[in-house]
Amino acid sequence: MARSWMVELLRAALFLCAVTLPAQDAPASSAPSGHAVSAQAATSGVNDLAKATQNPVASLISVPFQNNSNFAVGPYNRTQDVLNIQPVIPARISDKWMLISRIIQPIVWQPTASAPTGGEYGFGDMNPTFFLSPAKPGKVIWGAGPAMVFPTATSTSLGQGKLSFGPSLVVLVQPGHWTLGFLTNNVWSVAGSSHRPFVNQLLLQYFITYNLKKGWNINSGPIITANWHDKASGDAADGDDTTPGGKWTIPFGGGIGRVTRFGPQPVNLSANFYGNAVHPPNASSWGMRLQIALLYPRKPRG
Repeated sequence: MARSWMVELLRAALFLCAVTLPAQDAPASSAPSGHAVSAQAATSGVNDLAKATQNPVASLISVPFQNNSNFAVGPYNRTQDVLNIQPVIPARISDKWMLISRIIQPIVWQPTASAPTGGEYGFGDMNPTFFLSPAKPGKVIWGAGPAMVFPTATSTSLGQGKLSFGPSLVVLVQPGHWTLGFLTNNVWSVAGSSHRPFVNQLLLQYFITYNLKKGWNINSGPIITANWHDKASGDAADGDDTTPGGKWTIPFGGGIGRVTRFGPQPVNLSANFYGNAVHPPNASSWGMRLQIALLYPRKPRG
């Protein structure tokens, strides 16, 4: 079932690209002068929207459906699949400040790593984050606030079973065609099942995007994680690739994206591939990320 999500997402992305390319790429010289001006304005709007989608604290409501396929899990080379539904909603709370709510709800297919068949499918732990950000940022755009993990998983193999809290920070700049920045948080468990391990986990995502013409971009946004509570010294004796102080997953890679329209609806499409240079034993060595995001621009007040 999880793989069908990935297939449908890919089909939808290809379909959206197919139906929008002719309209977006029509030469201006084939239209009357007034239409040419409108097309130029539309292109400028798409480019501005593209940069807004790369800013986690922009005045833009977005509803991404992000499918992550993690390949080569366990000795039987199985595939884990995680569909993240992660709406981002900004709210102006004063003339100087905005509050951006970012909620991630995973739907997970977790294969049984020690067997060639079987696994669990259901909801993972919900991860809300709230950023307080200047309503009129300068050259350096930033937001800070709490990150949380709620134990909403429908199976013990799909979540941590702990309520966790911690700080989160996002910082970025957007000079010219570029978007450069990072998002990070660290959460610690404060409640939950006493039979589940304590949580002390770092997440760091750096993002680099170069914007091309007509809403296209080349991008990289790997997500680095570290489990600080992992008993790395004990595991190292078993020959795994962890280092003292945490069990790391360090991916590298990138892909392409495009902001375009499906009829009147702006959408952000992207496809990325990542290899894990460092990962826990029996974890995925490489993966694919496909995303379709519905975009709802909001015109900022004065």
